Amino acid sequence: MTVTTPPLVDMDFFEENGYLVIENVYSDTEIANVVDEYMELLDRLAEGWVAEGQLQSTYAELPFPQRLARILSETGGNFQPFDISLPSRGVTAETPVHNGPAVFELLTSPRLLDIVEHFVGQEVLSNPIQHVRIKPPEHLLPADIDNSMMKSSAWHQDQGVALPEVDNTEMLTVWIAVTDATLENSCLWVVPSSHRGDLITHCPGNAARSTLAIPESLVPDTAIPLPVAAGSIIVLHRRTMHSALANTSDGVRWSFDCRFQPVGQPTGRAEYPAFVARSASDPDSVLTDWQEWKRLWEQARADVAASPNENRVFNRWDGSHEVCA
Repeated sequence: MTVTTPPLVDMDFFEENGYLVIENVYSDTEIANVVDEYMELLDRLAEGWVAEGQLQSTYAELPFPQRLARILSETGGNFQPFDISLPSRGVTAETPVHNGPAVFELLTSPRLLDIVEHFVGQEVLSNPIQHVRIKPPEHLLPADIDNSMMKSSAWHQDQGVALPEVDNTEMLTVWIAVTDATLENSCLWVVPSSHRGDLITHCPGNAARSTLAIPESLVPDTAIPLPVAAGSIIVLHRRTMHSALANTSDGVRWSFDCRFQPVGQPTGRAEYPAFVARSASDPDSVLTDWQEWKRLWEQARADVAASPNENRVFNRWDGSHEVCA
């Protein structure tokens, strides 16, 4: 891909449909830098897990999809070392989180922020609700692994997986394709114009699904798939219903989802670090150093680990609604 002219931001389409696909946001080099960073991370993790006896081999001879699936299978689906955010529960001083320079460049790309400005204005905050999803072929993973970072993602609205304090926050989701996202490998699905309605009831996990989900009975039959090429993004309104099905291909589907909002509005994750990504009024407040971003997450980890609270909540749902029965 060649990145040259600024991409079209069709605000009329977004306001009508609650989503917008924008192609060629990232260059081949930017995507390759992220892939290289994660390949090095995978090598370090595999070597460490072999030394600890958690893995039989580093499986370096296998193609990436098969290697990742084998490593995840043998380590019980231990995906947290790859993620760019801490989990909601069970955080300790040793809980891993990946905040590397290539990912930081992805989240703070001037080209990306030019797009984000159309939606949230010139004072842009990077919200700490952020994840990487690297999904191997699902048939290569054990059935008892249930994690939307590496398997299917249930129907939800991003406003619905945060605390009520974000209900008036102009939170924008940006879904970044690192690999091509296709019908076969788990591209995103959306319900057009669902953002025009209210927040839908989400149900906590059960035996079949550990994450929050909108019951299928509440999902309209108007959902459409959004296949996109690597380097493209999908912009979502905070109430747009979306999901991703199983990866039935032989390759990996890799994406990041991050969120942006105006500076000064609640993030829904007060204990985790947001940062100013762009500011016309106070340029000195902008975070430009990936090492400081990493330090902020390490400090948040230390603070949360020092005050464990199993009653800490990250969303508003308790499963008491009749649709969750």
